Amino acid sequence: MTMSETNPPPDFFEEHRLDPVATAARTPSNRRGAAVAKKKAGFYLSEALLRRFDRQFHQLKIDGVPVENKSALLELALEYALADLARKEKSVLLRKMVQGG
Repeated sequence: MTMSETNPPPDFFEEHRLDPVATAARTPSNRRGAAVAKKKAGFYLSEALLRRFDRQFHQLKIDGVPVENKSALLELALEYALADLARKEKSVLLRKMVQGG
């Protein structure tokens, strides 16, 4: 058996193929299955915070928590933080910023 027989070329005209870009990028979708638009963002974070984030991400994976990827974890954390900030005077984050730590 030759290599081409064991590993046939893909059928590029197949109707139900996965989108290779979306698959590689693991593009999330909304509840209706439509892809959610994402945009790369650039931020500067301390090395200590990045190490802590990486350790926490990997610990969640070890613990079997269904966290998709680091971007999904960061997005969830930002949503949580923004919801807290929207609480105005009851916001834990806002109090930390005003108090300086």
